Amino acid sequence: MNTERPSPRYSNIDVWDPADILDAMIEGQLAAVAAVRAVRPALEHAAFATEARLKEGGRLIYAGAGTSGRLAVQDGAELMPTFSWPEERLLLFMAGGKDAMTRAVEGAEDDLEHAKRLVEDHDVRARDVLIAVAASGTTPFTLACLRESRKRGALTIGIANNPETALLKESDHAIFLDTGSESIAGSTRMNAGTAQRITLNVFSSLVMVMLGRVYDGLMVDLQAVNDKLVKRSQRILTRLTGHGPGDARAALALADGNLKVAVLLLNGCDLNEANEALSRAGGQLRAALGLVGKSASAASDLTYSGRVAAPAMVGRFPEDD
Repeated sequence: MNTERPSPRYSNIDVWDPADILDAMIEGQLAAVAAVRAVRPALEHAAFATEARLKEGGRLIYAGAGTSGRLAVQDGAELMPTFSWPEERLLLFMAGGKDAMTRAVEGAEDDLEHAKRLVEDHDVRARDVLIAVAASGTTPFTLACLRESRKRGALTIGIANNPETALLKESDHAIFLDTGSESIAGSTRMNAGTAQRITLNVFSSLVMVMLGRVYDGLMVDLQAVNDKLVKRSQRILTRLTGHGPGDARAALALADGNLKVAVLLLNGCDLNEANEALSRAGGQLRAALGLVGKSASAASDLTYSGRVAAPAMVGRFPEDD
C-alpha cells in the first residue's frame, strides 16, 4: 500500500536538520491539498446524490476506525452547531465507540460483528447516506459498515488513500485521495489524514450549502450555544436586514432563536407567515423571501423576551442509545 510503503526520500529524516524536516512535512501537507483538488468532480457528483437522499429525510452516517474514524466523527459532530443538522439524522459509527476517540481500542477495527450490529440496530435504509473513511481502503470494520449499508439500499461514499481497494470498488461514489508515501512511513495522521479532513470538510459544507443552510455566505442555521454565537446570530441578522441590534434581539427572541424566521419577521411577516413560507420553501431562506416578497417594513413592535436556550453541542454515538 502506498500509505505504508517507506519512501527512500525520507529514509534518513531522523538525522536531518529540524528546519528541513519541517519543510518536508509542510510539503506533504500541500500535496494533500492537491490530492483533494484532483477529485473535485467525484466530490461534486457525490454531493448531488447526497442532497437528493437527505431531501427525502435521510440520515448522514459516518463510519471509520482509528485516525480516519476520529476525523469522520469530528466532521459529523460539527454539523450540528454549525448548520443545526438534526441530531436524530446523524449517526457516528466509530470502531470501538466513544473510547476509541482518545485511545486505541484493541481489535476494534477488525470487529465485523460490531459493524453489522450497528447497521442493523439503527435500521440503515435507502434514504440514508453512509460516508466510510479508511486510509488503507481495507479496514474490516469500515468495509463491513459500507457493505451492510449498501445491501440495505443506502447511498455509500468511500474515501481512501490507496487505489483499487475494496472500499473504493464497492462504494457508490469512490473518492481516491492520492497522497502517496508518508514522510514517516505508515503515519496516516499526516498527509492522508490532512487530505481526509479537507475532503470531509468541503464535502459536508457543500452539501449543507446545497440544502439551504447557508445564505449570502452566512451560517443562517447555526445553533447559538454560547454567548459568542448569540452575538454572531445578532450580527448576521443585522447584516441581512439592515435593522439595528435591538430589533435583531427582539426578532430572534420571537423566532425562538431561528435566524431564518427572524429574517422573515424583519421583512414584514408575522410568525405564522414566516414559518409557513420556510416550510413551503423547503427551509431555503432565499426561496422563502421570494415567496413573501422582500418588504422594507420594520417589525418595530417586537419585544425582547430573553435569550433562548439552545441544544448542547454534542456528538451522537449509537452506543448511547
